[in-house]
Amino acid sequence: MAYSDSQKWLILALFLVSGWLLYVLSPVLTPFLIAALLSYLGDPLVDRFESAGVSRTVSVLIVFLGMLAVGLAAILILLPALQAQIAVLIQNLPAAIDWLQQWLLPKISSLLSTPEAPIDVGALKDTLRDHWQQVGSLAKGLMVHVGRSGQLVLGWVTYLLLIPVVTFYLLRDWDILVANVHDLLPRSVEPRVVALSREIDAVLAEFLRGQITVMAALGTIYIAGLWLVGLELAFIIGLLAGIVSFVPYLGVIVGIIVAGLAALVQFQDAIHVVAILAVFGVGQMLEGMVLSPLLVGDRIGLHPVAVIFAVMAGGQLFGFIGVLLALPVAAVIVVLLRHSKQEYQRSALYDPDAGTDSEPA
Repeated sequence: MAYSDSQKWLILALFLVSGWLLYVLSPVLTPFLIAALLSYLGDPLVDRFESAGVSRTVSVLIVFLGMLAVGLAAILILLPALQAQIAVLIQNLPAAIDWLQQWLLPKISSLLSTPEAPIDVGALKDTLRDHWQQVGSLAKGLMVHVGRSGQLVLGWVTYLLLIPVVTFYLLRDWDILVANVHDLLPRSVEPRVVALSREIDAVLAEFLRGQITVMAALGTIYIAGLWLVGLELAFIIGLLAGIVSFVPYLGVIVGIIVAGLAALVQFQDAIHVVAILAVFGVGQMLEGMVLSPLLVGDRIGLHPVAVIFAVMAGGQLFGFIGVLLALPVAAVIVVLLRHSKQEYQRSALYDPDAGTDSEPA
């Protein structure tokens, strides 16, 4: 369909106004976008309950309570565990510095045949201790400021209350909202827009729902494996490796480096390092042969570099709101580029003989 110049300018103006509104309203959009993301992830479960004969309201209530339970469990379980792991990390810093001075630096110097650089271990420990005290004082002052600032506390409480409330209503009315948007589409472009929307939804759904599940599974595997090895920082390192595993091989690389260094500091032998390599090797095998094929599939089309760039660009342009919108926008761009490539290859610009084969001789 050919658009007139006025229609093209109108579409451009709509995009510009939408971007400007997104930038201006970004401070208040966070809870609504988080709720929209949760609703998007939970709507397929609601639809499955509905297909089994459960009413929409009861289905939404079941899914909503399940999501709420997961969120509360994450807060009540993960945060204390992270706090304990950070405390262990701080306690192990002096031992890590001693190991660096007495074992690692001499090994590096002997391998490179260079003189060993002296390190004032005592001064380094004192500096770290002073900085940790400063961090504690800063955190204490920040908490006092937050406690005195009723408006800031009220804002955070409002955000925390808005997210579940908006999520519930969006889950309940998700199909209605989608149908209303569909009814607003011009009939001339409705089939094309619906086809593109379904493809975008397939790309985004497979990436988000599948990859989040893979990240959780890998994080659990890494934590359990490192715990069996006996690593004191098993939880925080396994969690970190699971979170960054949305980029292929990045979780394994980060996990092996961090866990290997932690094992050398804690055990000071090679056996535990080999065990850690085995843990991440098993995790990588399970991801490649079981988890990713089963949960993600091969229709994503979002290259790891594109994912990283989208998240960084979104954060640079719009802050946390941009991070939330990065992957949906990237999925839209990928699908549009794919269709633009197909149209280009079918056009006379790409192949001057395109479209002439069907003409009668």
